[in-house]
Amino acid sequence: MEEKKGFFKRLVAGLAKTRDNIVSGIDAIFSGFSSIDDDFYDEIEETLVMGDIGINATTSIIEDLKEKVKQKNIKDPAECKQLLIDSIKDQMNVGETAYEFENRKSVVLVIGVNGVGKTTSVGKLAGKLKDQGKKVVLAAADTFRAAAVEQLTEWAKRADVEVIGGQAGSDPASVVYDAIMAARARDADVLLCDTAGRLHNKKNLMNELGKINRVIERECPDVFRETLVVLDGTTGQNALAQAREFREVADITGIILTKLDGTAKGGIAVAIHAELGIPVKYIGVGESIDDLQKFDADTFVNALFGQTQE
Repeated sequence: MEEKKGFFKRLVAGLAKTRDNIVSGIDAIFSGFSSIDDDFYDEIEETLVMGDIGINATTSIIEDLKEKVKQKNIKDPAECKQLLIDSIKDQMNVGETAYEFENRKSVVLVIGVNGVGKTTSVGKLAGKLKDQGKKVVLAAADTFRAAAVEQLTEWAKRADVEVIGGQAGSDPASVVYDAIMAARARDADVLLCDTAGRLHNKKNLMNELGKINRVIERECPDVFRETLVVLDGTTGQNALAQAREFREVADITGIILTKLDGTAKGGIAVAIHAELGIPVKYIGVGESIDDLQKFDADTFVNALFGQTQE
């Protein structure tokens, strides 16, 4: 639990700017209004939208809040704060089956544009799975960027897992094929594939992912499949736009949200889930291997609202 506690501290620190944006606004509303009326809800709505929580998520949260206020016959705005926090948590719950891939033989594709911390996230995820006693093989299938292979090799050393790579510019699908063969030979539990993500050329990306998928389907039709998109938390609405575009080219099962250490846009985690129906499964708040953690709605929203963690 020690690791978790340290992570919560870092998350609280990382979300400080978002908290200043959202929470100070919310608190001012709760203390500034004497009755619960349309203006009260409008103000909350505006504050949430400004905190990058997004229109759809905000609308659902407000509707949920109104429903609860009515049911419980609440008259005092101050009593709405916990209800609001609970509504946000409900919006974000990832569900029991979110990490099914950890318990099955699985192939995990990780995609994302350059600079979002994709390769680093793959390395950290490998470390986490290794710590759980899983046998992990990495595929360095982002052959488009020469540094990606070196970077992944470095992380593989740190995590003490095997990495299969190709030459810069080689065919990513053939790297994935080699990695599948290696994973099978070693009886690995999880094959983690670092793939390129070049959204400015969507056709190439689609072709590349299509080819990789065909190789996986042909060679291991029975494995569990997971496709995670890595997004940079500091880019706010732009991250949401990227997630949308990636969803057009791949069957996305989850999001890894990085760089939450010091961004004012932490609310984007809520928005992505609500707008796209894709859960945020991991969040990263720093450089070390422990700084990638499973997303937990309670922890996140508590950190967002500066509440203490049980």
